[in-house]
Amino acid sequence: MKPDRTRRLTEATLEAGLVLGVAALPTAWRVLDARLALVLAGMLLALTAATYALHAVTFDCFLLTGHRARRQFSYTQRKE
Repeated sequence: MKPDRTRRLTEATLEAGLVLGVAALPTAWRVLDARLALVLAGMLLALTAATYALHAVTFDCFLLTGHRARRQFSYTQRKE
């Protein structure tokens, strides 16, 4: 696996874990059992895959269109 892909996968996993840790884990902690742990693991995988796909599409689009090399990022609507 290329270093860029590894970094994207790591970021996606950390972001998905953060979302689950903040949103679902405090509520589910008292009734955590094997079935619920499996559901949370499945949710982690699904969120990781979705975040990874979003990152890959976004950054590959920047790479293909040359925006990354030209540094043409517009943060405002007006040209000043």
